[in-house]
Amino acid sequence: MMSFDYDAIRAALPYLGMGMVFTLQLTAVAFIGGLLIGTVLAVIRHLRVPVLDKTVWAYVTVMRSVPLIMVLFWFFFLVPLVLRAMSPSGMSVSVSPQLSAFVTYTLFEAAYFCEIIRSGLLSVPRGQFEGAKALGFSTWQTFTLIIIPQALKAMVPVMVTQAVILFQDTSLVYVLSLTDFVGAASKVAQRDGKLIEFYTFAAVVYLIICSAVAELADYLRHRRQARGTLRVPSTVAANVTA
Repeated sequence: MMSFDYDAIRAALPYLGMGMVFTLQLTAVAFIGGLLIGTVLAVIRHLRVPVLDKTVWAYVTVMRSVPLIMVLFWFFFLVPLVLRAMSPSGMSVSVSPQLSAFVTYTLFEAAYFCEIIRSGLLSVPRGQFEGAKALGFSTWQTFTLIIIPQALKAMVPVMVTQAVILFQDTSLVYVLSLTDFVGAASKVAQRDGKLIEFYTFAAVVYLIICSAVAELADYLRHRRQARGTLRVPSTVAANVTA
């Protein structure tokens, strides 16, 4: 450690910071987008909507069975070919690496969030549905005001854990020549010949962030276990107009 070059890391902090900004942006967009799409897919599967249910099942199965890096390649290389084939003029269409990353990660995470939210929906007691119908709630009101909020609340620890996995997986964008935090550290390390310094620094940063978020997930899990059984929001009925 006596020969460890801390000055090289300090000099590269602005560039590493830019890589971390992209990593956090990709994580946030993929998490929020994946959660929204995954919730819709989970409801479709939970209600067993004809045709759509099988379509969603096939989508989730494929996405969860194929490595993320393959999905990145598929979107980046195949989508332009499909768009060109669909274009009346046959003009080539390019898809930027940034767009490929954001769309691919969002769609990939949607498949995992679909199963996570569906597990949450199954954890809500059947009596909640029956009580909502007795109060005259529509299916839309039942899910948006009663069922989905409880399912999301039940799955918060799992969703936090999934966010950690997503944060780690963002390093795969190097295959599209994008510069995330790990990519920035790798480029500077190879340029300056400081492989040990920069890879160690990147590992420590990931260790700190992921450990902190993992502790948060454990705290939320223990808190939920301590609180016991889910409770129906008492103010739900007051928010619904006849």
